[in-house]
Amino acid sequence: MPVEEALLPKDLAAAEGMVNVQINGVWHRFPKGTRLIEAIGKSGDEVPHYCYHPKLSSPGNCRMCMVEIGMPARLAPGAEPTYDDEGYLPIQWMPRPAISCATMVSENLGVRTKSTLVEEARHGVMEFLLANHPLDCPICDQAGECRLQEFAVGHGRGGSRFVEQKTKKPKNVDIGPRIRLDDERCIMCSRCIRFMDEVAMDPVLGFSERGGYTTLGVHPGRKLDHNYGLNTVDICPVGALTCNDFRFQMRVWFLKETPSIDTNCGTGINTVIWTRNDQVYRITPRENNDVNSCWMPDSHRLNFHYLHGQHRLTSSLVRDGDHHRSAPSHNAAGKVASALKSAPKGTAALVVSSRLTNEEMFLAKRLAEKCGISAIATVPREGEADDYLVAADRNPNTQGFLRIFGDQDRAATLQSLRDDVRSGKIRTLLTLQEDLLAPEAGFTQDDLEKLDFLASLHLLDNGTAAAADVVLAGSGFPENRGSMINVTGRLQRLNRAINPPGEALTNWEWLATLLRETGADVFDGEAAAFKALAASDELWQDLTLARIPDNGIQLYETGIKIPLVERERERIARGEING
Repeated sequence: MPVEEALLPKDLAAAEGMVNVQINGVWHRFPKGTRLIEAIGKSGDEVPHYCYHPKLSSPGNCRMCMVEIGMPARLAPGAEPTYDDEGYLPIQWMPRPAISCATMVSENLGVRTKSTLVEEARHGVMEFLLANHPLDCPICDQAGECRLQEFAVGHGRGGSRFVEQKTKKPKNVDIGPRIRLDDERCIMCSRCIRFMDEVAMDPVLGFSERGGYTTLGVHPGRKLDHNYGLNTVDICPVGALTCNDFRFQMRVWFLKETPSIDTNCGTGINTVIWTRNDQVYRITPRENNDVNSCWMPDSHRLNFHYLHGQHRLTSSLVRDGDHHRSAPSHNAAGKVASALKSAPKGTAALVVSSRLTNEEMFLAKRLAEKCGISAIATVPREGEADDYLVAADRNPNTQGFLRIFGDQDRAATLQSLRDDVRSGKIRTLLTLQEDLLAPEAGFTQDDLEKLDFLASLHLLDNGTAAAADVVLAGSGFPENRGSMINVTGRLQRLNRAINPPGEALTNWEWLATLLRETGADVFDGEAAAFKALAASDELWQDLTLARIPDNGIQLYETGIKIPLVERERERIARGEING
């Protein structure tokens, strides 16, 4: 048989449908259609840039990402090409740099990211950017996460030759209910304009004037009031756009970053919680291309101030006549456990919030089994999906509830529980992280007064707490650890960022304490509960809480799609963005 000739290194790329690119003297293989800036990043090198963003189109207007490129020389008529030992043609370098954000990789392309030509080009661009930019970094709200500051140190001249008076531009401009514009800091990267046009589909921002007098602004008669507007603050590389809620509140280098997930709806948007001294200062989106890309609605990211508000419960309460008095945690838990155990069969019930983690629900189920409780309901929350990221299901863990407690008509089950309370069949009720007097729960004050014993586990002082015989001071989402399943069937991890205030305990600790008071065995932490839960469900039996990836894992398909993510995938397929 004839012996097949071994492929040269350069031919391996063609066999894989890829192209060969030399980056700083080393050959790499990349898929056709890859932007050069992405290829360089995958090779382990970095190209400074401002206007480029993988989720947006590439205008190529900041010129900071320039690199030196070359291609094989055009041969003279009759000349034969010469190849090196690996089969590559020699590269002839071009005399001027090219922007890597708008250049696609091609066969036998050569790239230099650290040559003299490149460094001088970057020095020149940086000098122009700083010509009219205020050099007051110590008082800028973007200090600590400013790309202009970072690249000025790494790629700037170290001094400026500009001696003229700087152009003055608008400062502290109110362009929307949640955003301020300091146009003097804008470097005209146009990221915010492209986001509002391409992702938010509300093209309200634009540039006016020309040259050094160009300014960013909103269209006449409009405001930047879109529910996704704060994403422009996230992607602004300088301090031009700032969030009113976080503006000058805290230096970012003092804050701890905790990866977690959002609990305002069933999408489970991936987030970073920024905290210091057990206080949340801001929440920002974390990239997950299967859930939220790298965006987040304003309504979700700002919904955390109640954690530190005046209605937060910091200790447990026990009814004493017409009033409540503070009580030690074990005393309060003992009263609840005693009431549940002593209730005649069929007269006790649980309302389990679909805002709880899987591990907390698993403990609630064990508590119900230990106390012989079969009446268990959750409160459905339905709203209108926004065609971006906000799901119609406003509960973050409905899928987890259905998986643990069994598929059911949640609205009908809750209605049946209300009817049993009104008829007097249910006399003892424990509600876990639900205010029964909220509109979606449907209970009335008269309903609660018919109960012989009402206990509430919640983090806020609400109507149910006022009517309860025992109030257990619980925890909010940044204080919990566990897992949830989003509307698409994706298992994700919620991480603890802060501790509950005062004598409040986490929901997990309360449920474990209640189980202990009933004489049941208690798991040693959330991880042990997840292990037991996984052992009871073959769907996730090979998983542990710690092994859930930061971006989650798809357990099953529900048929629900996330509109913004689907549109992004379509844009990637059309080659409009890298994604």
